[in-house]
Amino acid sequence: MVSVSVAPPSALGDEARRIRLRTARRQATGLLGLVFLALIAVIVLTSGEGWSGYLTAALEAAMVGGLADWFAVTALFRHPLGVPVPHTAVIPERKDSFGETLGQFVQDNLLTKDVIVDRIRQVRPAQRTAAWLAQPENATRVAGHLVDAAVTVADLLRDDDVHRAIEEAVRSRIETTPLAPLAGRALGVITQDQRHQDLLDVTLRAADRFLRDHRGDLRARFGDQSPWWLPGAVEDRVFDRLVDGVHRLIHDVAGDPDHELRHEFDARLRRFAHQLQVSSDLRERGEALKRELLTQPQLRRLAAAAWRDTKATLRAEADDPASPLRQRLAEALEAFGTRLGADPAVAARVDEAVEAAAGYVSDQFHTEIGSMVSTTIARWDGHEAASRLELLLGPDLQFIRINGTLIGGLAGLGIYAVAQVVGG
Repeated sequence: MVSVSVAPPSALGDEARRIRLRTARRQATGLLGLVFLALIAVIVLTSGEGWSGYLTAALEAAMVGGLADWFAVTALFRHPLGVPVPHTAVIPERKDSFGETLGQFVQDNLLTKDVIVDRIRQVRPAQRTAAWLAQPENATRVAGHLVDAAVTVADLLRDDDVHRAIEEAVRSRIETTPLAPLAGRALGVITQDQRHQDLLDVTLRAADRFLRDHRGDLRARFGDQSPWWLPGAVEDRVFDRLVDGVHRLIHDVAGDPDHELRHEFDARLRRFAHQLQVSSDLRERGEALKRELLTQPQLRRLAAAAWRDTKATLRAEADDPASPLRQRLAEALEAFGTRLGADPAVAARVDEAVEAAAGYVSDQFHTEIGSMVSTTIARWDGHEAASRLELLLGPDLQFIRINGTLIGGLAGLGIYAVAQVVGG
């Protein structure tokens, strides 16, 4: 298997970190160099006795401390002076082991259910979400993201799969729903609210308009169906009386809410609605009609057309920042935020749902997340990872070198002083 080296992501401010690292490194190295020059001067210019002995001991110890800390700091990131001394270049050489350790630490200490749930309780996500969504600009932004996401999902779906799913859903629903009783209940609702009378009014107006608009055509057809021996004048008179009588009947029924034909229409429609629900014969006819409907190829075409229209409408709504869909969705989100902030019970349920979801994710996937940390680090290039970590930690480590030089000098001075007192 070929190993692919991947550098860790570059953090912002790398140039500033490089400047800090160079500055701190110069300071630590400069102090070490100053101690070295001072030591040479003391050795060359003094006898090593009296006060010069104390100074020499302090400078020697400072040199040892500074060199030891330089070696330790350098050994973390590379081989000191390029010499492959064992147990140096620790980070490049043991990067994978560090990654496994870090992943295990994250898994065992940061991704536990108790830690995550406790943190969520401190954050109080429902309250924060409510305050944020209650602001119209935030609700509008979220609505835009949701609509755009819906378009993206719609584009990712295969049209044939969606067509098949819609067809199967419609077919399954139709197959399991008795047609006649459903139609009977629908008619019952219509008749109960007297909406069938409105339908009758519409039908009457349509019939009256049809008679006026097609009077000539109807007269010609009436003439074709009349006996050959009937005079034309008689035909005209009979036709006019028939049509005028129908007009008067339509106007009478339309203008009289208590007309006898209205009552007859109401009674017949109610009886028919009842029969649809109880008649086995009508039920069987409805099922036969349903089976015939389900065998028609138009059902797939209707599903395809419905999905095509839905996608086109969704895309048009997404492309228009002021579209009704975006506005209604933003209003719904804003209203949800307002309600969430005003109703402690709803907020508590939301918090509980978030805690339960986070706990479930922690229980089910904390191993995978910890493994992701170690796997990601394992894919980094070792030297690049060391360079990144040195940029991040290097300035502080250079101050350790400075402290090591100073503390080493003080320690050497103290040891020499004790030795003088004990030996004297």
